[in-house]
Amino acid sequence: MRALISKCLLGVACRYDGGAKYCNAVVDFANKLDKLTVCPEIAAQLPVPRPPAEQQGTCVVYKDGTDVTQEFVDGAQQELLRTKDFEPTIAVLKAKSPSCGVDRVFDGSFTGNLVLGDGIFTQLLKREEMCVVTEEMLEDVKPSVEHPVAIVLGTGLGHLASLVAPVRRIDYHDIDGFPMSAEPVSGHKFEATVGTVDGVPVVVYPGRIHLYQGYSAAEVVSLVRHAHRLGCKDIIFACATGVIDGNATPGLGVLTDHINLTGANPLADKDMLRDLDTPFVGMQDAYSFYLRSLAQGVAKDLGIKLQEGVYAGTLGPSFETAAEVAMLRSFGVSYVGMSTVCEVIMAHALGMNVLGLTLATNDAGDPTVNHETIRIQAEKHADDFERLVRGVLHLL
Repeated sequence: MRALISKCLLGVACRYDGGAKYCNAVVDFANKLDKLTVCPEIAAQLPVPRPPAEQQGTCVVYKDGTDVTQEFVDGAQQELLRTKDFEPTIAVLKAKSPSCGVDRVFDGSFTGNLVLGDGIFTQLLKREEMCVVTEEMLEDVKPSVEHPVAIVLGTGLGHLASLVAPVRRIDYHDIDGFPMSAEPVSGHKFEATVGTVDGVPVVVYPGRIHLYQGYSAAEVVSLVRHAHRLGCKDIIFACATGVIDGNATPGLGVLTDHINLTGANPLADKDMLRDLDTPFVGMQDAYSFYLRSLAQGVAKDLGIKLQEGVYAGTLGPSFETAAEVAMLRSFGVSYVGMSTVCEVIMAHALGMNVLGLTLATNDAGDPTVNHETIRIQAEKHADDFERLVRGVLHLL
């Protein structure tokens, strides 16, 4: 996998003040992949040290008022040419700067105030549809004992739990909000494992309950709330799905967005407000672009075909009619299943970083499909799924 990384984050003294912004999380990440180091200001041959610069509208100015917009544009364009030759998957750039800031930049008042916007170089990268993040994202998603990665597994994918070096096990029935009477369906197990996979701290939930079993949305998301209370910042949801012919093909996929057709929402429950400031949560970017990009980079390195697509969550337990499949195809849906959407809504509302992975086991609406055939097909792809998840955990 290849990544662009700001030189200053790796310890190169190229910032305006003659220093660097060394970041351990970025250095650790850089040591696991091929990297191209970048600095638009150095590419523009601006001196080090130099006066501090910030964006004022569409311009970049020094603190004394000198307009250096053209220099910043020239440097950004030069680095973009190098970027296109290198073909990276992800860019990790210095937060807030007029060249490399992502989503927020200093406002030009030189008082430390921030405004919404991207740096000059970041704007060019986003036009190329590249995932661009800052060192703050890498620091936030980096797993630790205090912040393990949560992994919720679906039908036929529970074998990943056997890879965990366990520290403790937690019966689902001991989890607050999980229904005491619940029994697992075939291919699920109701015991969470806290431990490590390849040295990465994780909490693995090898099964889930579903709305179609008669449980409420609040009960369905009890595992997500539990993971959040354990300190998990990142959560991986895995599910078996049907594929909408014409929009995707059977195999592994990463979810980019979803359509909630279950008729339920976990935030429409007064008890959920114990964990939330408000139930009115925006769902833009519910599926982390950064984690999706990591998964795509890992899949490419491992030779695993990994598609992308929109997921439609239905109530179930009946499978889709021909008319429903046609409707979903017209909606741009690639995958359809009976889980995940309520869990993702809850995780996003709690501020967790979400990666949605699916194994599309069959064509949606196939009259020969049943729960057992889905489980069998999922198990056939278990090896690639495990390699993909382990690769993502390694990069985190």
